[in-house]
Amino acid sequence: MSLPLGSQAPAFLLHGVDGSDRSLASYEDAELLALIQSCNHCPYVLAWEGRMIALQRAYADRGVRLVAVNSNDASRHPEDGFERMVTHAAEQAFNFDYLHDPEQLLARELGSERTPEVFLFDRARRLVYHGAVDDNRDDSAVGRHYLAEAIDAALAGEPVAVSETPAVGCTVKWLS
Repeated sequence: MSLPLGSQAPAFLLHGVDGSDRSLASYEDAELLALIQSCNHCPYVLAWEGRMIALQRAYADRGVRLVAVNSNDASRHPEDGFERMVTHAAEQAFNFDYLHDPEQLLARELGSERTPEVFLFDRARRLVYHGAVDDNRDDSAVGRHYLAEAIDAALAGEPVAVSETPAVGCTVKWLS
C-alpha cells in the first residue's frame, strides 16, 4: 500500500552515486522534493530518464529537487548494483541525486511498487502527488505532464488537481 496523500516524507539515510550520504534533512532547503523510485535496467525508467533530467533542469532554480532511488535487489538483478548505478548516472549525465536503498527501507516506507514511481512532497514534506511522471512512455505522445502539473500547482500554493495517477513501469525487485 502506497503512502497516503498528505503523509509526511519518511526519514532516510542513503548513499549516493556521488559518494555522499543523503538524508531527508539534506534537502531541507528544497521547496519541493520528488523522490522517484528508479533503477538502471527497467525499460520504463530508461524511457523516462530524459524527461526526469529535463524536469530537474526546468525547475532547479525554483527550488525543486528530484532524487532517484534504486531499491532493487542487486543480488538477483546485478545490473542494479551500486557500481552500475555510478556508471549509469555518469553515462546519462544525471543532474539529480541517485541514491541506493539496498535494504529497501525507503521503498517500504513509501509503499513503492513500480519503477519509475514518483512521490512529490511539498515544503512541509507532505505528499501532494503520487504516480507517473506523465501519461505516456513515448515522449512524443505525451498528453498530460502529471509531475510538471503537480510541481506548478504546489509551487503556486494551490491544490494539485490530479494528485494520484497509476505508476506505470517494472515492479520493484524485492529482496527474497
